[in-house]
Amino acid sequence: MFKQIAKELDISEKQVQDTVALMDEGNTIPFISRYRKEIT
Repeated sequence: MFKQIAKELDISEKQVQDTVALMDEGNTIPFISRYRKEIT
């Protein structure tokens, strides 16, 4: 699933995995985009 999302968004599979991990930890999209964008 990560591979397909990465391909559709033209980003690396690691970026998808890191973003999902952040969301699994309870982080919101606005928080991730503001404070954790270096991870994604």
